[in-house]
Amino acid sequence: MNNSKSKEHKTTCEVTSLIQGYEVVIGFETHAQLLTKSKIFSRASTQFGAAPNTQACAVDLALPGALPVMNIKAVECAIRLGLALGSYISAKSIFARKNYFYPDLPKGYQISQFEIPVVQGGEVQFFLGEQPKKVRLVRAHLEEDAGKSLHEDFVGLSGIDLNRAGTPLLEIVTEPDMRSSQEAVAYAKELHKIVTWIQVCDGNMQEGSFRCDANVSVRKPGQPLGTRREIKNLNSFKFMQQAIDYEVLWQIEQLEDNKEIQQATVLFDPETGETRSMRTKEDAADYRYFPDPDLPPLEISADWIEQIRASMPELPRSMAERFIKEYALPIYDASTLTQSPQMAAFFEETVRHCGQPKLTSNWVMGELSRKLNEESVQIEACPVSALQLGALISRVANADISNSSAKTLLDALWSDPSADIDALIQSKGLKQVNDIGALEKLIDSIIAANPDNVTQFKAGKEKAFNSLIGQAMKASKGQANPQQLTELLKKKLQ
Repeated sequence: MNNSKSKEHKTTCEVTSLIQGYEVVIGFETHAQLLTKSKIFSRASTQFGAAPNTQACAVDLALPGALPVMNIKAVECAIRLGLALGSYISAKSIFARKNYFYPDLPKGYQISQFEIPVVQGGEVQFFLGEQPKKVRLVRAHLEEDAGKSLHEDFVGLSGIDLNRAGTPLLEIVTEPDMRSSQEAVAYAKELHKIVTWIQVCDGNMQEGSFRCDANVSVRKPGQPLGTRREIKNLNSFKFMQQAIDYEVLWQIEQLEDNKEIQQATVLFDPETGETRSMRTKEDAADYRYFPDPDLPPLEISADWIEQIRASMPELPRSMAERFIKEYALPIYDASTLTQSPQMAAFFEETVRHCGQPKLTSNWVMGELSRKLNEESVQIEACPVSALQLGALISRVANADISNSSAKTLLDALWSDPSADIDALIQSKGLKQVNDIGALEKLIDSIIAANPDNVTQFKAGKEKAFNSLIGQAMKASKGQANPQQLTELLKKKLQ
């Protein structure tokens, strides 16, 4: 693909037209850094941001005689994920040495799992729009991270930081079940939600705690799987979709030009929007896996699994299904409200205070989320409590205030969380006028003052009616109940 052509900003329509006749096939390998205080085989800290090489001990540095010791917390995290994904948790699993030679891999091999991983099978279920989707998992295996090569701060040299060496990871591998970049991103977001929900990973993509590799190939429908290329280290959902879309187009153009696609590992450049080949892709045989002689088989008892199962929270998909049944919410609302345990808890607590689930859903997803985003505040630190929001929603449901007035009150409560809602309504003159007699007097005066608009409305011009409503709301200083006002005006003009 030439540079001028590859740098064009292709619209969704262009992408769709270019993949006609080809089926996209995508599988994922995701590395989730586990929430442990120490590394998988040593007591060195996993804290992010320390000075280079200050968190690497003798085990991480592979000094002679240093032996690995399994971190039980890392195993517990693996079991929690397996339970969340409906996987089989192997009673006995084996660690292997994965041999390759990089400067930031002190031992010359990575301790991983190959033949018998701790987590086998399972699936991730999610919605793409309102369409249910399911991606099957092959496995999730425990392994250690490598160090990091540093290039920017050195001229003609590379630095090695071994702080990450030995950091515990779960590598989560899918079947090639995804058929579009949109589906791939939806899967990645759901997996991200699950690992953070059950607190096995903090999900920080910028710090490398949740890294995705996408295996992408294309084929004509009914043909065998095409040659895949692996896009490494996708650390944002936006770049993930851009990278997959570009790679799909590139592979199709190669095939259309009768060129052979070579299996390779590629990187995505956000500056150009292109993928570029980094190295030919290795197969399992290239790594010369063999059981690690320093680590005995990992044995997991059924009792331990059941203890962990008993401690598991309600999972997001189950909670979303409950929200649909219990609160009669649409799929979109239920999926959005279960993006985090904190948002779901805030929603449910608010509903307990006001008894208005759909109205609460609208406010939490709408005005409240807008304020949180504007102020860069997480919902667990929201200055407006669920009790206050529930009281606000109750006033809207009872027609004491309008939606517009409620937004004004939300801003006021945000600035002064200790303020009393009813006192604010009174002081700001936001009490909605629901008195039929008062509204009829208001309408009579508006009709008398605007005979031309009345004539135009009776002639079939709807804009004239809207003009009358606008003038009535202005005359009431926004306090008239708009629904009652509309109904009364229509009766008067019949």
